[in-house]
Amino acid sequence: MIAGLDHVQLAAPPGCEEEARRFFGGLLGLRELEKPPALAARGGAWFACGAHAVHVGVENDFAPAWKAHPAFALESAAAVDALASRLAGAGTSVRFDEELPGSRRFYAEDPWGNRLEFLARLRA
Repeated sequence: MIAGLDHVQLAAPPGCEEEARRFFGGLLGLRELEKPPALAARGGAWFACGAHAVHVGVENDFAPAWKAHPAFALESAAAVDALASRLAGAGTSVRFDEELPGSRRFYAEDPWGNRLEFLARLRA
């Protein structure tokens, strides 16, 4: 029986590790996880995300994912706005979206153009 999600994998081009650490670790504040030695040799980086993980994996023929994307849950609308400001201040394009009722959310791209969603569910 499926108990839930363990991780989400995002693809990135070879040599992505430092930029992954800057973006996911520095800007998003996710803690880097140590990869098992056999997998570390493949490149990329893993990050803790609540009870789950985000794996940035190297893909030699990389093309960014635009439709398929992870949605990161934030604690509040204020947290969404603060993260949007931090990302925008670092030069990341931020696009707010009002189409999901009961939420405050925006979209951005990781350093390689993969679509990312950030949202907080609003309480009535």
